[in-house]
Amino acid sequence: MNPIYLRRRCRLLLSKTPPAGNGSDTPSGPVTAVELAAIQAQAEALGYLLSDAVLTCLAAWPRPSVTLVGRQLLKVLREMTGAHRQYRPLYPDFPKQVQDLSDAQRYLDAITHYVTLRRMPGDGSDRPPLFHGREPQIIELGEAAECEAIFTQLAASATSLSETDRNDLAWYVKQYRADIFRLMPAKIPFKETIALVCGHLIRHVPGPATDAFLHDRLDTATDVLRVAVALADGDVSLALPTRFASLPRARRKQLLALVERHPNAAQDMPRWKERWKRLGEVLHPGEYADRFPATAAAFAQLRSGRPPATFNSAIEALLAAGQTEDAAQRLASRPGEFARRLDHLLRTAANPQSVLQGFARVVDQVPTPLLLQLHTHATHRDAPASLRSFYPKGEVAKVFAMADARAPLPDGSAAALGELCQATLLKRFATLAPLGDCYLDPALRDHVVPLAQRAASRSLRTLARGSSLPLPDADFVRMFLWWKNGRGRADVDLSAAMFGPNFDFIDALTYYRLQSYGGYHSGDIVDAPQGAAEFIDLDLERLRGRGVRFVVMVLNSFTGQPYCDLPECFAGWMARHDANSGEPFEPRTVMDRVDLTSNTMISLPLALDLHAGRVRWMDVALREQPRLNNVANNLSGVSLMLRSLMTRPQPDLHTLFTLHARARGRIVDDAQAARTAFGVDGGITPFDTDRIRAEFLV
Repeated sequence: MNPIYLRRRCRLLLSKTPPAGNGSDTPSGPVTAVELAAIQAQAEALGYLLSDAVLTCLAAWPRPSVTLVGRQLLKVLREMTGAHRQYRPLYPDFPKQVQDLSDAQRYLDAITHYVTLRRMPGDGSDRPPLFHGREPQIIELGEAAECEAIFTQLAASATSLSETDRNDLAWYVKQYRADIFRLMPAKIPFKETIALVCGHLIRHVPGPATDAFLHDRLDTATDVLRVAVALADGDVSLALPTRFASLPRARRKQLLALVERHPNAAQDMPRWKERWKRLGEVLHPGEYADRFPATAAAFAQLRSGRPPATFNSAIEALLAAGQTEDAAQRLASRPGEFARRLDHLLRTAANPQSVLQGFARVVDQVPTPLLLQLHTHATHRDAPASLRSFYPKGEVAKVFAMADARAPLPDGSAAALGELCQATLLKRFATLAPLGDCYLDPALRDHVVPLAQRAASRSLRTLARGSSLPLPDADFVRMFLWWKNGRGRADVDLSAAMFGPNFDFIDALTYYRLQSYGGYHSGDIVDAPQGAAEFIDLDLERLRGRGVRFVVMVLNSFTGQPYCDLPECFAGWMARHDANSGEPFEPRTVMDRVDLTSNTMISLPLALDLHAGRVRWMDVALREQPRLNNVANNLSGVSLMLRSLMTRPQPDLHTLFTLHARARGRIVDDAQAARTAFGVDGGITPFDTDRIRAEFLV
């Protein structure tokens, strides 16, 4: 449990009663101050410190138990920061070794490496030690209730979960078994999360309690489809096809019985026709036609190619015939779909006011995340926009952008819609527990509400895509990459693409250009049987002086393996005051680290905005190119993604928390006098993702 608790809350769960002997071969006896200091010193080198409460608790423990906790703690911290791997770039004395080389020598060294795969000599023996680093994070003493609440908040999330979230959710069900029902929230609002929880319950907690849970929480046939996908370890968003394995007879009957309970299954199935066909191949519904006749008939009709008219097809027919108001009346039965189509309805309706009035009658049934997005959309709809950006559903964070050619909304429609959404949210939030006096940090405007975390990469700090943080007070930023070969030779390239104020490309630091604009690349490594590292140093002041505004971190799988096929691949960035002090990789200076595990070959983790002094979290992927996969052949896509992330209006936390404060309390200017503080450095912060999704998006 502690690895999850430490990673998500920076806390340790320790018994205040000294544990008994654990059979360790470590000499027994009370732990000494020297031994505690040794653990503290190693944690401090990784950018963390144990609080006084943690040290006091450990001081009462026997030496074997403290040794075990210390080993586990340091192992997790090393993995979090990336310090669990050795970093030896092509030039071990980077960056000085690169700075001192001529272009001709760099060329000869590159040829030598490409032919022999040998690294350049150098040991860094003359490198001065590092005497700085980011301010350490304090590891506090935790409580069992708070640790268990992680599961409750994850399950209660009103938005999609990342892969890390899904793995942690599974861990709790596996460990707690039947006791997990004690931690189950009263409501699981997100369909994908319901499917994941139900799938884990079927696997690990079979019995009457799970059967009752399934009957209570699965509202449609599509919900049952998602559960079947979860059992097959597929994509519960249904964006990707799933390969279903053969199922035991009892499991087939269980799923068929769940479908049979829903009388509209025949109309529901055509929405995901191919997914249902593949599931039907393993369920064999015809064998149980006598027991589940409606389900067998629905599958037969699906395979016949003559599906019944669906709700969406009826809506499309009305819109094609120009009967927008009639379509709006039909959509009132599905408020969420109504909200998603509202912009198009208002643009095309002869009487947009009647459409808006129809939506007002059902707006209180629209989920909060969708309503918040609609509010942001309405707020910015009348402003001219050059791009429209889309985040397709799926497990890979891809962004599509296109010119915004939409006609403007009728005068006053956007403002009226924004006011309607705001009034509905205020009314909804007013039913929640009071917050008292509330302080809101203006810096929260730079943080995006975590609405779509499905494809979010595992990182040291959890940020929503599009959020930004201030650059630390440092002279240099050092980007880093570490990877290891998979089934064959793997060459992953680290690059930094530089753009001007108008997103015009200036230059790139990459394997074919090791020095430019005051920046240095550590050299191209093309084989990593034992792991390999690449670094890029950026002199921030020199880059600003030469007209560079944006620097995008770009990672390309040159040999064509998707990151999910590599045993390990991660990247991040450090803030340094002296580029040639300390080791090339110093965990104390790591500001963020992200695991690359997606089924893609091009990743854009972050961008630096040098004029604003901020780092913007991108965490998006590009489609692989048919040509040589390097930064030069993807510049148009990199520039487009940068423009999209910098200009796309998104719901921000300041707006969300302001609505809660207005509905549930009173806004004050003094953080010390506030009962509830919303801030970047204290109170409820952007990094409290679990709590925000579970408690503020309801």
